[in-house]
Amino acid sequence: MITTTTPLEARIAAAPRDFRVLTGDRPTGPLHLGHYFGTLRNRVELQRRGVDMFVIVADYQVLTDRDVADRLGETVDGLVLDYLAAGLDPDRATIFAHSAVPALNQLLLPFLSLVTVPELQRNPTVKDEILHSRQSSVSGLMFTYPVHQAADILFCGGNLVPVGQDQLPHIEVTRTVARRFNERYGPVFAIPEGLLSNAPLLAGTDGRKMSKSRGNAIALSATPDETARLVRSATTDADRHITYDPERRPGVSGLVQLAALCLGRDPHDVAAEVGGAGAAALKRMVTDAVNEFLAPMRERRAAYAKDPDFVRSVLRAGNARANTIADQTLRKVREAMGTVY
Repeated sequence: MITTTTPLEARIAAAPRDFRVLTGDRPTGPLHLGHYFGTLRNRVELQRRGVDMFVIVADYQVLTDRDVADRLGETVDGLVLDYLAAGLDPDRATIFAHSAVPALNQLLLPFLSLVTVPELQRNPTVKDEILHSRQSSVSGLMFTYPVHQAADILFCGGNLVPVGQDQLPHIEVTRTVARRFNERYGPVFAIPEGLLSNAPLLAGTDGRKMSKSRGNAIALSATPDETARLVRSATTDADRHITYDPERRPGVSGLVQLAALCLGRDPHDVAAEVGGAGAAALKRMVTDAVNEFLAPMRERRAAYAKDPDFVRSVLRAGNARANTIADQTLRKVREAMGTVY
């Protein structure tokens, strides 16, 4: 959860309405517990505090993945359902699709003129995307992800971006684009700040980082039986006594951490409670904790899924607000650049 341990967090607590957040996800499949504890929980908390929340469904950014692009409507609807189930309120959060806001995407061209190819090549997040893309060649779309994200953030006047440590380079590209535009054409954009998440890295059922692509994730939409099956298959080790030691026992510790997060407890206390009862007892505890924790989300998701027209109406309303703001921003940009003819 958001705390007030840094000057930025203290400013948010004191004046939440001074901030506008831009955050979001690529619609590549169901969101999972790693997403929830890593980002979704903080988004809901920021929303509750009164921060203006813009949440982008980055559908253009999955065009590099043919398997996902071929069923984009399905994955977009699923992502919106996950947002609603997690607690994002469409009356307080603007949920919109990347492809539905032409003026936002038109900002990409002047923004690309403000960064160099070597700067993009050095971006560690781009390198990581390329490394894990499993593609024989890299498209221009993938290469320019950071500049796309700069347009996403700046079009709506976003001045606060919740990120993990590995995403800070993307924020720095956005800050660079905003500064260079302002220096060249005049003050149009605020310089956004990255709000570092204090959420722990959540391990999946194989002890590695929880990820859809690794098949080790428990989806927010998973049924109780699916959750039990995934937990039963989780990697443990030969030591029967359960301890929390992420370095030496990643599989066991990942399960302990998952139970602790769902129960709101310290992982060392959870491990001590299981103690010598072994991995089977730990897995039963994890299954019960996860299923109880996810039950309200599953109930909300099922209710929303019965009304697909409402799900699409959430996007339509968000798209309308995003378009209004993007048109205003593009007008300011064109005026600053002297391209209103």
